[in-house]
Amino acid sequence: MKVKNLLLPFAILFIALFSSCAKDDFEEIEFVCPLVISTDPVNGATSVVLNKTITATFNEAMNASTITQTSFIVKEGATAVSGTVTYAGTTASFTPASPLTPNTVYTGMVTTSTKDVNGNALQEDYVWSFSTSTIPAVVSTDPENLTTGVVLDKVISATFSEAMIASTITAASTFTLKQGTTSIAGSVLYSGNTATFTPSSNLLAGTVYTATITADAKNLAGNSIVNDYVWTFTTSTIPTVISTDPLNLATGVALNKVISATFSEAMTASTITAALTFTLKQGTTSIAGSVQYTGTTASFTPSSNLLSGTTYTATITTAAKNLAGNSIANDYVWTFTTVAPSVPPGSMGVDLKTAGQFGILAGVAVSNNAGFSEIRNMDVGLYPGARSSITGFPPAIVVNGAIFAADDIAPPGVPAMLLQAKTDLTNAYLFAEGATSPAPATVSGDQGGLTLAPGIYKSTSTLLIQSGNLTLDAQGDVNAVWIFQVASDFTTVGGAGGSVILTGGAKAKNVFWQVGSSATIGDYTSFKGNILALTSITMNAYATAEGRMLARNGAVTMTSTNIINKPLD
Repeated sequence: MKVKNLLLPFAILFIALFSSCAKDDFEEIEFVCPLVISTDPVNGATSVVLNKTITATFNEAMNASTITQTSFIVKEGATAVSGTVTYAGTTASFTPASPLTPNTVYTGMVTTSTKDVNGNALQEDYVWSFSTSTIPAVVSTDPENLTTGVVLDKVISATFSEAMIASTITAASTFTLKQGTTSIAGSVLYSGNTATFTPSSNLLAGTVYTATITADAKNLAGNSIVNDYVWTFTTSTIPTVISTDPLNLATGVALNKVISATFSEAMTASTITAALTFTLKQGTTSIAGSVQYTGTTASFTPSSNLLSGTTYTATITTAAKNLAGNSIANDYVWTFTTVAPSVPPGSMGVDLKTAGQFGILAGVAVSNNAGFSEIRNMDVGLYPGARSSITGFPPAIVVNGAIFAADDIAPPGVPAMLLQAKTDLTNAYLFAEGATSPAPATVSGDQGGLTLAPGIYKSTSTLLIQSGNLTLDAQGDVNAVWIFQVASDFTTVGGAGGSVILTGGAKAKNVFWQVGSSATIGDYTSFKGNILALTSITMNAYATAEGRMLARNGAVTMTSTNIINKPLD
């Protein structure tokens, strides 16, 4: 023990000569080196907040006068950061004079000029680095700035450069939408890096809106965007029908008219259909047709010619949408009236009344001389002749009809029904014979090979269809009427022609042959119309008719395998 005490001064001298601080092997005296044991932020830290106070903590109490801006340094690259240094306890703090630069690497340094309270210095400079957090930014919006044609039910969104604190993204202060100075009510949601604003109701059409993300929006490090982010957009318009063809309340519209509607802007073609969008009606009856859309115009093409002298209603419904998906505000409805009938209604229309239910109506006899003749979808009647005067049935048959004679006792009322039919036939005959409006055109001889427009045609003697077919052209008017006033016999002759051809929408039900004597339909000819003969009617071999054979006083004779079809409506 005495040796140890004797050597102690020499040990102290040795330590003083070769080390500023150390620890000996003896318990009585201990020399401790000051050390930096921790920093905030730690070495390699990222996303450090911009208002961060940087600290270094020592393993022992330090001499506060040695901890200054020259011994505790923070640098951005080679540039020292301005700030103040304080010391308390065992911790030195560096407070930057202004917020740090975002997304930047900084270096902290505590130099060897720092000393503990015993005058022992830091053995080497303590150096560490860290990087600051970023400043969030709005990197995209939907719709983009200055976008036009924005849909009215649009959800507006803004995407940030990084994750944000959801609680800082609100409709009250962070994400706002205005029309002028008027705030738009809505709700805000935040997910991922995107905030969405959903208006409480659809936006107004053709209107400029201003959206704003304010500086209240903060990232996870608590950094706000630098400035309010403001952008504008314009909503899409509401499409309208700006013109139609024909115009509303137009008259004299052609029967083959293609109806069209032109919109104020381009529309989504798939929304323009005959089923839902573009309809045409006569009263409550829908008119069949097809719809096409090109440019800004939709066209409705009826499947068949329109009726003359008829009012139609066209409608474009709210199913029609523009390219932004906006519908027209209300159904667009307009009406028009087609051209007047070729012959004014009531001036020459022949009303058969109850006589119209008969394919054959005769006075004295009805006969089928040979072959399998047929009367289709109409009845056969004889008045005042008796049932015994109806011969050749079978082999002739009535399809979807019945045979009635003046002496039938069943079903009850047959004679009265036939009497009424003959009375109606007589009245129709007299009306056709005396029709004068429009003024009758005089015809004579053979009409074969001619084409006649609707009207009244008067022959003062006989009339023939022989050297070719007679064509009746309705010129698109399905209501067109023809009345042929024949003073004597009327005959069609098979061979080079002799048939009646209907075209341009003409219908057999509207063709009337008033014959002052008897009519003969030639072999193998195809006849159209209703014969109202004073005396008799004969159909030669294999002649067919779409119409009626109505003889006031005489007989109706089918020679061999004749067909009579009910005229189509």
